[in-house]
Amino acid sequence: MAWYDESVFYHIYPLGLLGAPKENKYDGVTHRLQKLAPWIGHIKEIGCNAIYIGPLFESEGHGYETTDYKKLDSRLGDNRDLKDFVKKCHKAGIKVIFDGVFNHTGRNFFAFRDIKEHREGSRYRDWYCNVNFYGNNEYNDGFSYDNWGGYNLLVKLNQRNPEVRDYICDVIRFWVKEFDVDGIRLDAADVLDFDFMKALRATANEVKPEFWLMGEVIHGDYTRWVNEGTLHSVTNYNLHKALYSGHNDHNYFEIAHTVKRLYDMGGSRPDGLKLYNFVDNHDVERIYTRLTNKAHMTPVHILLYTLPGVPSIYYGSEFGIEGRKENFSDATLRPALNLDDYKDAVTSNPITALIARLGQIRQHTPALSYGGYRELVLTNRQYAFLRKSSDGYCLVAVNNDDNNYSMSLPAEGHTSFTGLISGEKISAQNGQISVTLKGNSGDIFVPSDSCDRELSKASKNSKHSKIQKTSETEGSKSEKEVINDTGTNSAAPDSWLEVSEPVKVKNTDLSFAEIGSTGRANTGTADSCGTQEQVKAQTPAQNQTSAAPGYNANANTGSSPAGSYEDGIIKGLQEAVLARMEKNGPVTDQMRRDVEENVYHDSLINWIKSF
Repeated sequence: MAWYDESVFYHIYPLGLLGAPKENKYDGVTHRLQKLAPWIGHIKEIGCNAIYIGPLFESEGHGYETTDYKKLDSRLGDNRDLKDFVKKCHKAGIKVIFDGVFNHTGRNFFAFRDIKEHREGSRYRDWYCNVNFYGNNEYNDGFSYDNWGGYNLLVKLNQRNPEVRDYICDVIRFWVKEFDVDGIRLDAADVLDFDFMKALRATANEVKPEFWLMGEVIHGDYTRWVNEGTLHSVTNYNLHKALYSGHNDHNYFEIAHTVKRLYDMGGSRPDGLKLYNFVDNHDVERIYTRLTNKAHMTPVHILLYTLPGVPSIYYGSEFGIEGRKENFSDATLRPALNLDDYKDAVTSNPITALIARLGQIRQHTPALSYGGYRELVLTNRQYAFLRKSSDGYCLVAVNNDDNNYSMSLPAEGHTSFTGLISGEKISAQNGQISVTLKGNSGDIFVPSDSCDRELSKASKNSKHSKIQKTSETEGSKSEKEVINDTGTNSAAPDSWLEVSEPVKVKNTDLSFAEIGSTGRANTGTADSCGTQEQVKAQTPAQNQTSAAPGYNANANTGSSPAGSYEDGIIKGLQEAVLARMEKNGPVTDQMRRDVEENVYHDSLINWIKSF
C-alpha cells in the first residue's frame, strides 16, 4: 500500500490555468504560480489528495520545449514560488507530481546551443539523435537532427547516451531536494527507451520512499511499462475512449470489455494494474463536450471513481466547462480560469457537487482502492460490478438510459445496504438487494453495518449528495427533486444531471463538440537514434469468450459523425497501418481489431513509423 494507491488526482496545466503568455520572451519573472494558493483549498474540498502539475520548467512556448530543467518557467515565477506551492500542498495533505519532459528539449537548451556554436567540436553532439552536419533544416542551422513528432523545435534526446541518462537522473534528484516533489509523470513514455526508464525507476527508488513514476502511454500492452523494473502506472487511454463512446453509443459492453481486458493484464493483483484513469486532460476534448447527452456526466464520473485504477480530474472539468479542439489547436483545452468565478460551485453547481461527493466516497471506501473487480450485470444501457477487498465490499451500478431500471445484486450475507450517493437504505431479501436506478444515474452501495461513519455523516449533511432525477425523452424538461432526510421531496437547485447548456469560459461560449477521434499534441515518433526498441502497438489478445448480446466488436472506433474530416483521417491512417502489416505477413482478425480500436491520430502515425 502506498499513497498513490489511495489517491484522487487533480491535473493542472499551469501555463493555461494562470493565463501565461503563449511565448516566453525571457524578459523577467512574473509570479503567477502564487495565484494557485487558493486552488489548494478547492482541490481538497472536492476530495482530491494529489496534484499532477506541469509542464513547469523554463521553456519557449507551450512548456514541452524545455530550456532549463532546474528553473521554474519565468512566466510562472521562480523556484521559491514552486517550493512554497509544494510545501502548502503537503501541509494540506496533498501529494504533488511534476511533468517530466525527458524525451526531447527545446533549441535553447544549453547542450543544443553548444552544438550550434561548436558544431563537430561540441562535446554534446551525441546528446541528441542522429545529428548530421551534412544536412540542414528550416532554421538554417547547417545540420539536421531527429526531432519529436515532426517538429524541429523539439530536439530528440539520445537516451542511450550515459551522460544524458545521468543528467536526467540528477534532475530528478534536484527536484526532490529542491522542491520535495512526490513523483513524476513521464511525457511521451511510449517512445522512451526502456533501459532509460529502468534508470529512472532506480533513481525513483533511491530518492524518496514511494516516489511515483507514471508514464504517458496511449495504446498497447500496458504491462510492458507497468512492472517492478520500469513504471508504477501509465495513462489509461483505453478506458478514456471507452467511457465517452460507451455512453454516446449506449454501449456498456464496450466499457466492460475494456475493463476486463485491462484488469486481466494485472494478473494476480486483485486491484489490477492501478492505471491512471481520466475522462479528459490537456490534450483531449473536455468530457462535457464529448458527451452527446450531458446527463451522462453522472454515470461517467461514477465509473471513473469506482473502476480499478487511480482517478484524475482535469482542472475546470469539475465545473462542467466545455473544451473542443479547434483547427488542431489545444488552446481551448487549456483556458485561464479565475477560481472566484466558481467560489460556490460545490453548493451551487451540481457537477461539482457530484465530483466532491465521489471524492469523499473514494477516500472512505477502501474497496475502491484495493478491491478486486467482478462484473455482475451487463446490458447495453446498464452495468453493475462488485469491488471487494479484505476490509471492504461495495456494489456499483450505473444506468445510461433515460428511463428507470431495476436490478438485483448479491448481498453476500449482509442484511442492509446504503446508497452512498442517494442515501437510500435497502434491505436484503433471499441474499439479494433490489435497486432501482433513475434514468442517467448510478449509485454505490455498501453494507450499512460497515458504512464509514464520517462518510455517512457527510451524506446526511449534503443535500446535493441526494439529488435525484428522472430524465424524460431527449430534449424534454426533466423532473428535479431532492429526497431530504424525512423522505419528502423538496425543490432542488439544479440537478447535477441537468447540464445541457454551454458553460462560459473567459466570456467565450465554447460550442458543443462533435464526437470525434481523440489525439494529443505532445506525441513522439517511435524512432530513437535507430537503436531504441521500437514501441509498436502490441495489444494483448482480447477475451475470446463469446460476447454478450448487443456487443459490437467494431463499436469502439470512436469515430466522428459520418463523413467528417477527422473521421476520414483516422480511417485512412488505420488503412495505412493494415497495409504495412500485410507487407510483413498474414494479418489476423485480432490484429485487425487492434487497429480498428486505435482511434488516436498521433498514435497511428507512430505505429506507421514503427514498421
